Amino acid sequence: MTSILALLALGAAPPALADGDPASDVLVNTTLFNPIDSGIPFSTVDRLERMLDLSAKAGFPIRVAIINSATDLGTVTSLWGKPPYEYAEYLWEELSNLYDGQILVVMPNGFGLWGPPHGRYAVSKAELRVKALAPGRSVTLADAAISAVPLLAKAAGHTVPDGDEIHVVAPRAVGAGTPVVAWIALLIGCLLIAGCWRASLKARPPQLFRRSHS
Repeated sequence: MTSILALLALGAAPPALADGDPASDVLVNTTLFNPIDSGIPFSTVDRLERMLDLSAKAGFPIRVAIINSATDLGTVTSLWGKPPYEYAEYLWEELSNLYDGQILVVMPNGFGLWGPPHGRYAVSKAELRVKALAPGRSVTLADAAISAVPLLAKAAGHTVPDGDEIHVVAPRAVGAGTPVVAWIALLIGCLLIAGCWRASLKARPPQLFRRSHS
């Protein structure tokens, strides 16, 4: 277990950096940034996205950036390995004009949490004392986030189901559970084809052998 390291945005804004950070672009409209090459199973990603949706509905909006490698930072690779302060603060500043909740950054070396300096979504002292599963060899970055989000929500006075309580419905396989109407339509089509074929045979019976005319 490791403490969630966070710092309230009370000081001056961080130095301006070039806007080339993929996570800041994705998190404008979604709750999770998951790099394509993260290798995290789809089922785990679905569970985390479901948890973030439930968290927002419970009154605790939080967005998560999973940063698997320095390349996931785009043009701000200098912030690699610095989740608690530099990158979490930078990412929140990038999103603050469009999003007023908290940001949780998960890197292989730990967490970074940042939020507004005041208001109902400000990071509380209780959140700073939260201990969650640390990312590691047996704990993926998504597993660490799934561990942290409910604990942070609880520390802020909200209830969010933990990972074991969230069940994501798998999409139905193609062709599975074909509706009865579709089967009836298929049967009618087959009968029509058979009827046309039978009528054609009556009009012009097939000739298996033909005599040649001398």
